[in-house]
Amino acid sequence: GGGGNFSPPRVSLYIIPKRFIGENIIHLPTVKTHVFTTTTGAMKNAFGGLLNERRHWTHPVIHETLVDLLLIQRKIHRGVFAVMDGTFAGDGPGPRCMTPHIKNVILASSDQVAIDAVAAKLMGFDPLSIKYIRLAHDAKLGCGDPRDIAIVGDEAAGAEQWGFVGPFRKMTFAAKMQHKIYWGPLRRPLEWSLKTVLAPWAYLASVLYHDSFWYPTKGRSVMREVLTSNWGQLFRGWERAVADKDGYRVNDAAPAKMHRAGFRALLTSFGILGTCLKEAPEFSTRRRRVAKRS
Repeated sequence: GGGGNFSPPRVSLYIIPKRFIGENIIHLPTVKTHVFTTTTGAMKNAFGGLLNERRHWTHPVIHETLVDLLLIQRKIHRGVFAVMDGTFAGDGPGPRCMTPHIKNVILASSDQVAIDAVAAKLMGFDPLSIKYIRLAHDAKLGCGDPRDIAIVGDEAAGAEQWGFVGPFRKMTFAAKMQHKIYWGPLRRPLEWSLKTVLAPWAYLASVLYHDSFWYPTKGRSVMREVLTSNWGQLFRGWERAVADKDGYRVNDAAPAKMHRAGFRALLTSFGILGTCLKEAPEFSTRRRRVAKRS
């Protein structure tokens, strides 16, 4: 009653790309830790595929979002399968500042919850203590209890315990700030800006920290062991790799090396800043809309 005008709340419409509907999907995640979700794997792989450039809006409810995405996949895809690469597995404040460990494991499953649960168990975590796995398990979207998951193939590898420390024990400055913005005292003063045209400030801050500071200083020592491993030799000489019964090999391959770039690396990082700003979804989407109108 009252005869007044009613203005409905603004609703953002999100449309799933038509090419995904009715298709079979194969996810190709890696085994690693993540500062938002403890671990990340098959379920989180859909986060960057089904959601658009506003997907960071869901970070405060990331666990629930992953379960929703799994439910959506079950409705729109004919089949969903995952092959998870554990040749290298990442521990620490992932996904950007991890310590890689050579584990030489490949996981595969049509149950996205089960494969994430097994990966979590291998890393040394209780899968059902990880919220997104527990929610999906309780919703019967898959099996998150390792006791009820059958391991076929290398059973000895499936029983390994890697003893990872996880993403929270040695969080980087950037990771700590992200937690404060999404779940802590900075949420009220800053999170709103990530839903506006001001959002690129966060992209620039990430590039400044990771590309201009962390990788040139911390990342060098982290990557040295990787580059001198058999995998490092293979990466360096991939064009000359030869397949045999034991896999791929490169004859007379020297280990891959990290080259000091000095000031050039800093200049490159600032170039990345410019690209980051230019290609920010908040700006590039507007440019596409203007181009369509003209």
